Amino acid sequence: MPVIRDIPLSLKYTDEVLRRQGLGRGAKVRPEIKGLIRELLASVKKAHLVEPAAAYEHYPVTGMGPEQVSLEGDKAIHGPLLPANFPEAKELTVLVCTIGPRLEAQVTTYSKNGEALRGMTLDGIGTAAVDMLALEALRLIAAEVSSRGYEISSPVNPGMPGFPVTEQWNLLKLVNSQEIGVSLTPSGIMVPQKSASMVIGIGPKMTRWTQAEVCARCNLRETCHYRIQA
Repeated sequence: MPVIRDIPLSLKYTDEVLRRQGLGRGAKVRPEIKGLIRELLASVKKAHLVEPAAAYEHYPVTGMGPEQVSLEGDKAIHGPLLPANFPEAKELTVLVCTIGPRLEAQVTTYSKNGEALRGMTLDGIGTAAVDMLALEALRLIAAEVSSRGYEISSPVNPGMPGFPVTEQWNLLKLVNSQEIGVSLTPSGIMVPQKSASMVIGIGPKMTRWTQAEVCARCNLRETCHYRIQA
């Protein structure tokens, strides 16, 4: 199981960071909020609050049914979303990534000290960092499989329509996520919370979606403050 720990993340004052504060592209941001975001971004770097790590595993596809994809080693990933969207995949890749627990520990400290705005802003920066980490990990996987003449699909996440959130347990087992310190609580919440799991189709020609199309497929598309619209 490949584990990557040296993924550089360029955390800057960007549209993605603003989006994770619930601010859309082109939104007017008060100068004091801009200053706070920049201050916290600097503190994240100085205090090493982000410790990126990713673990993934490729599984050859051995069969597809309407409700699951069967994998080599008598394993399977369940839900109709995968066979519907990756019918020609030769492999499925399971990816789990995390920025570690330090940033969210600082968020908790701010909240306990009555600094709610600092806590919420830092939390948004952490979520943007997870998004960036996932993109970097996907780029690395794409480069790896290209040597075999393959492409990667856009990722799908547990909780998307047709991909039960209960499959989270399965995905973490398929990559032995404890290698990077990621686990699930009894209620299914990822620990550290600034983590993500996903599945990617691998094959000669795979479907890619824009971020707006991904948001359109999400169960929270009608209520999410962070969604991107086409």
